[in-house]
Formats: sequence, C-alpha cells, structure tokens
Amino acid sequence: MRTKPKTNTKKTMIMKWINNIVTGILMILLICVATVVVISKASGGEPEFFGYQLKTVLSGSMEPGIQTGSIIAVKSAVVKTGFEKDDVITFQAEEDILITHRITEVVRTGDSVLYRTKGDNNNAEDMNPVLAENVVAKYTGFTVPYVGYFINFAESKNGALLLLIPGFMLLIYSAFTIWKVLSIIELRPKKQVDVVGEDSGKSTS
Repeated sequence: MRTKPKTNTKKTMIMKWINNIVTGILMILLICVATVVVISKASGGEPEFFGYQLKTVLSGSMEPGIQTGSIIAVKSAVVKTGFEKDDVITFQAEEDILITHRITEVVRTGDSVLYRTKGDNNNAEDMNPVLAENVVAKYTGFTVPYVGYFINFAESKNGALLLLIPGFMLLIYSAFTIWKVLSIIELRPKKQVDVVGEDSGKSTS
C-alpha cells in the first residue's frame, strides 16, 4: 500500500514553538499593560513596587544621564537630612511639581539643612536651595528611556484603551490559530481518500 509522505516533524515542532512564543508574548504584554494601568490609577500617579516609586522625567535638565521621557526609580526619603554632595534627589519645588537634580552643596545652619542643587545639563545652579523637608526621594540610578511617555498616557483618561491593543492582537491571533487547526482537520479525510483510491487502482498478478 502506498501512502503519501508524512508531514515534516521538525517543521511542525518549529511552528508549534513559534505559536507558543507569540501567544506567550501577547499574554505577557496584556498582563503588563493591565498592571501598569491599574496600579497607576490606584496610586493616583506613578506606580510603586516594593517601596520604590517610578517617576516620569519630563525635562532634559539631567541629560545625558537621564533622558527626557524616561522613567526613573527613586527610594522614598526617610532621613531627609542625611544626603551628601553628588546625591541625586527628587524634591518638591512647587505644588504638584517634582524636580530631580543633583546636590552640589550641603548647607547646615544649626538644626536646619539646605541643599543646593543643579541639573547636570543646566548651566547654573537652581535659584532656590531645597529645604530638607521638601526632599521626597533619592534617585537609585535605575532608568528606562521612553517608557515615561507610555506611563503618562496610561494615567490619562484614554489610558484604559491600552488594554485593548494587546487584547485585540491576542484575539486575532487566537482566531487565526483556530482557523489553521480546522483547515488541517478538513484536509486529513481528503488525504485518506487519496490513499484508498491509489490502492483500489492497483491490480494483483
């Protein structure tokens, strides 16, 4: 009895791995987007993980070390009078305005502590010294470029739409996978008919 060659097992395994990888990436993307959006909404600002808060950089005053549109990880300040020269701190400049600059000088007057600060990319020091009580956090050195734009959008009214993008992609890919499986199932009976036809056409001698 003659039969048609079997499907290449190696090729089938590669396609299976590709399907699993693509599905996994889409699922991870969906979960990550959902996590960022939910945490941002719940905290009313940048998401916080294990005591570290992510801040979005909106200016280029600390370039090239910290790029505009980056996110940086900062550690909440507990002892606000213990910072030293060259530490990078995040402080409250005005209401709802946070600035991350480098300390150029520590000024101690009695029990009070002031910090003179400057952006690495600025030509001069900041006009007003920073009161120790206005320090919010210390920069940890961790930064990821461009992600800040994404978080800003996640905090906007349209941020929930981010959930639709990976979800829609996952839905399309799932539909494609199902269609492909159904096509294979439909082809199998036809192959069997071909095999039977070839055998019936043979004659014995």
